[in-house]
This record gives sequence, structure tokens and C-alpha cells, in this order.
Amino acid sequence: MRIALLGCGVVGSETVRLLQANAADLAARVGAPLELAGIAVRRPGRARALDVDPALFTGDAAGLVARDDVDIVIELVGGIEPARSWLLSALRGGKSVVTANKALLASDGATLHDAAAAAGTDLYYEAAVAGAIPLIRPLRESMAGDRVHRVLGIVNGTTNFVLTRMDEIGASFTEALAEAGALGYAEADPSADIDGFDAAAKAAIMAQLAFHSRVTIDDVYRVGIGEVTTADIASARELGCTVKALVVAERSAETEGISVRVHPAMIPRTHPLAGVREAFNAVFVESEAAGQLMFYGQGA
Repeated sequence: MRIALLGCGVVGSETVRLLQANAADLAARVGAPLELAGIAVRRPGRARALDVDPALFTGDAAGLVARDDVDIVIELVGGIEPARSWLLSALRGGKSVVTANKALLASDGATLHDAAAAAGTDLYYEAAVAGAIPLIRPLRESMAGDRVHRVLGIVNGTTNFVLTRMDEIGASFTEALAEAGALGYAEADPSADIDGFDAAAKAAIMAQLAFHSRVTIDDVYRVGIGEVTTADIASARELGCTVKALVVAERSAETEGISVRVHPAMIPRTHPLAGVREAFNAVFVESEAAGQLMFYGQGA
């Protein structure tokens, strides 16, 4: 099976390395060898520290996706366009798609799902929410016959690290954010994390799957953590609580309506999510048949 890789930055380069290092295991699991058909990048002639044939690099992503010898398209470019056009072309051409593009999935995931269903092909995006935690497939497949009532989650490592440091050592918001940046948890511009945009995109994706709905990021109520103070943390502690940046997606028992929100909230220290520290993520699902489930691990 031949793979078209769109994007070869940090994540794309690691994807190439893993494909090479785990080639035998992947072939055994898939039932056929996996090989790179091409890698679409902005600057094909640039030197890269990868052990691949330079001829694989191309600046024509659309042309690579359209090739008849490509079976799988892995998209790691991000953003809405041109990624959406490339992925729709791939799906409509009968190619399987793997993407971690939460911005696209949160804004127009329904279009991608419809294209995949119409073509009878596959759309995978496990890495779009909560890093390597296996969450998407359980929500989409394992719980397909269950009725989910509520999803609570800590899905942004930067904000959870900041709030953990404020709670555990009394750091100010500014001090905790600076430490997160020094450790590589926060971007140079952390606004997407701090203001809740990253978590809101992930919330929309989880709500789409949990409630079989067409929720988009525009439907998510969002408040960031920038106004949380050490006094807020102290007040929560006195009440036996801790402050977490939570995703809350739930179904109304009365109206069957879906509400999705992202905001800092106090939760009791006895709740399983209260013990999720630093850059770890966790998602707590409440459903009719399975009851309470929690997915936990190193997040993003």
C-alpha cells in the first residue's frame, strides 16, 4: 500500500521515521507493505535529516493526492484550506485518509464524513484529540450502540500544566505559563491554548461522535483561563476542589438538545479528573450502558 504524506515538519518527519522503523510490524498488521509514494512540502529542494529518496519530495500536493498509485493520504499540514480540498479529493477518489487536523474536523468534519461514506472509504483522525490516547475509535465504534449522556475532558496539556503549577506550588498565571513555555508545552504564541480555541475544536469533534451530531466549533461556548488567579485557586482548595480547564459536552434529559462548552471550573478533588496533572489529558464519559469510563494519558 502506497502513502502520500502531506507535510513534513516535526510531526511529518516523525511519521516517516515510524513508518521506516516499524515497517515489518505495520506490514503484518495491515496485510501488505507500506511505502511512501511521495511527500508534499512547500520547499521540495530543501535539505532534510531524513533517510528517504529526495525524488519523493514534491511541491504539488494536489497532484500527489490524485495519483492512481496512492492508496492512503496522511495530512499533516493543518488549517482549513487547502487541506479540505486535498482530503475531499482523496476521499472521493477512494483513498483512505488519516489526519490530525482538528481545526478542519471541528469546522467541517461532516463534509469529510459524508465524502468518506459516499465513496465507501475510511477517514481516521485519532490524533486530533488528546494526543495518543485511544479515544476517537471508542466513541465512534465501541460506543456506537450506547447512549452517551455527558463527556467531561481535560484535553489541552498547556492549560492543565499551568493550572497544576498554580495549584501545587502557588505559581502565578504568568510564572506557570513561562515555565510551560520553557518546557516546550506552550507555543511561542500560546493564545490558542490559553483562550480555549484548541480545546473548543477538540470539544466539537468529541460532541460530533458522542452524540452523532453536526456540532462545529462555532457552537462551542468558550472561556479561557487567562483570568484565573491564585486567589481563585486558593478558594477552590478551601472548598475541597481544584480548578481545571474543562470540556463539557452533554445531552439535555428534557429537550434532547446538545450543549458544548469549554471553561475553567472547580471540580471536587475526589473526582477522577482532579488527579490529572501537568501536561496529561483525560476524558471522562458517562453513558447509559457502559456507565462511567475514563481515558487517560499523555496529551497534547
